[in-house]
Amino acid sequence: MSDTQSAQDRATTYATYLNVPTLLSLQNPRNSGPEHDELLFIVIHQTYELWFKTLLHEFSRAGELLKHGDSHDAVATLGRIRTILKTLVSQVDILETMTPLQFGTFRNRLDAASGFQSAQFRELEIVLGRRDSSVLANFTPGSVEHRQLSVALSRPGLWEHTLSYLGSRPSVRSAGLVDEGSTVPDGAVRDAVLHAYRNDPEAALVLERLVDIDEGLQEWRYRHVKMVERTIGRKHGTGGSSGAEYLASTLFRPAFPELWHARNSF
Repeated sequence: MSDTQSAQDRATTYATYLNVPTLLSLQNPRNSGPEHDELLFIVIHQTYELWFKTLLHEFSRAGELLKHGDSHDAVATLGRIRTILKTLVSQVDILETMTPLQFGTFRNRLDAASGFQSAQFRELEIVLGRRDSSVLANFTPGSVEHRQLSVALSRPGLWEHTLSYLGSRPSVRSAGLVDEGSTVPDGAVRDAVLHAYRNDPEAALVLERLVDIDEGLQEWRYRHVKMVERTIGRKHGTGGSSGAEYLASTLFRPAFPELWHARNSF
């Protein structure tokens, strides 16, 4: 075989670049029986994990941009995150084409598998401000997931990066914010947010993108709750979770309450 032919054989193709053969081999229904819908269930949830991976990647970039005061690129990245959240919501529409009876044909084969065990979604919650070490209880100590979440719990979240960003803005410094990682009194945070909205249109735009993300996350949570209720009612979820009852308890818990509180002062 000539060198030219060998190079052609090694050339990057759509399939090799995207690892398509490997990707398409990862959907393995637990039973080859008559159930038609298990493949859809697997594909949707694998797709969620890919989007969670992308969101973590984008949140990491957004945090770095905010730390360095790059408003323009931060707004663009936060806008991308909001658009991805819209995609998560639209995937619920697809899941809702599966009736409770159709889900019931394979639900018992999920055993202890539960969305509570999505380490990536748990990490997203941490990035968005949840600082609750009980999240580690769903993962084996020493496992990759346990270490991943432990590290995430020790890092500043997106809001801490936002406070660092606001503290670097000349129009906001008078509000009394300090360096990232320090304790900031609630009153100073609220003053800084109001200063930004009233005196710094660029910073206000960044804050509004955060509100978009917060709203988008709540929209996804709501649709998730209603999808679970529609599929299994108020029964316990897989893995012993409380299902819709727990999911409903997460509604109306904003990631950035200070931004919503500011509305009372406009």
